[in-house]
Amino acid sequence: MKVDALKEGESTPVLQASALELPIPRALAGPGLLADTIVRRWQDHLPLHRLERVYGREGLPLARSTMCGWHAAVAELASPLVEAMFCDAQENSPYLCTDATGVLVQEPEKCRLGHFFVVVAPARHVLFRYTPKHNGKAVDALLGNYRGFLVADAHSVYEHLYDDGIAIEVACWAHARRYGYKSLESDAPRARHMLALIQTLFRHEREWAQLTPDERLRLRQEKSKPVVEAFFRWCNEESMKVLDETPISKAIRYARNQREALCRFLTDGRLPIHNNISENALRRQALGRKNWLFLGSDEGGQVNATLVTLLASCQMHNIEPIGYLRDLLCLLPNWPVQQVLDLAPACWSKTLERPDVQRQLDLNVFRQAALGIIKPAAAA
Repeated sequence: MKVDALKEGESTPVLQASALELPIPRALAGPGLLADTIVRRWQDHLPLHRLERVYGREGLPLARSTMCGWHAAVAELASPLVEAMFCDAQENSPYLCTDATGVLVQEPEKCRLGHFFVVVAPARHVLFRYTPKHNGKAVDALLGNYRGFLVADAHSVYEHLYDDGIAIEVACWAHARRYGYKSLESDAPRARHMLALIQTLFRHEREWAQLTPDERLRLRQEKSKPVVEAFFRWCNEESMKVLDETPISKAIRYARNQREALCRFLTDGRLPIHNNISENALRRQALGRKNWLFLGSDEGGQVNATLVTLLASCQMHNIEPIGYLRDLLCLLPNWPVQQVLDLAPACWSKTLERPDVQRQLDLNVFRQAALGIIKPAAAA
């Protein structure tokens, strides 16, 4: 796949379809089958050896190496779209939520550790990126151009973004609450008091979920701010009474160290008080990891991240993924690269309303074959 350069006097460039010229009969690798294999592999979490058996049982012998090649080609074709989604998230989102999880990568002697990052632009995109390392350089490559609020855990890999003024830290009250739960067995009275105050904040947020940011900010200042102040007064008082390195001391220390970032939600009604949205998005990779166990290579991680970005964003916008990927693969090879964001799940419903798009889809013989409008042989 390549993007043609735009020369003077030429028409708008389009994404070329060479990546889909697969070494099999063309009808066999049509958009419907490609979409089905992608969804089964990364939405339904079926590893390739199981997919091989499933398709064989259905009378379609497909080698796992063939499907790997297909998915790599589709990911290459879709990469400009995913990059456009990343740019849109960084340029137009008032805040981003991020988190990361480890994944094993196959090596001759012993598997090594790679990482999947997720970046969620609420109501817009769910973006995944694979990186061999979990360090500051990986974060720079992911978020180095972002200027805004960043909701993340208190990991050191993000600290330089805040120190350099690149991003504004927003901490997660769910993390603070988690420390409180870990303290219940060893110091139940203090842990329960801590959890009760935090739960009050969460109850407020549930009650105000449908309000406008301005209304939410007013209520946060009126009702949540006193609770936050009481919480940190209690932390300061109890910090001198608890034993070092006990679970409750760690809970109090975490909250005190993160005080400024934990209070950030009181300054802007748009900000969430937790990072649950990105943690929930990462469950997709955690569940898949239990099935396929490890990545075959760093390149496989990049293919995974590209295609899972599209699937997770479809889920965010309640879009049926097989139909979306099928139609995306019909449109993308000849789509103007400057308008590629129109094909993102966040923009998909509006794009489908366009008469020219409907005309392209209706005239696509491979889509007709996938929908059973014409016999597959007619598309050959």
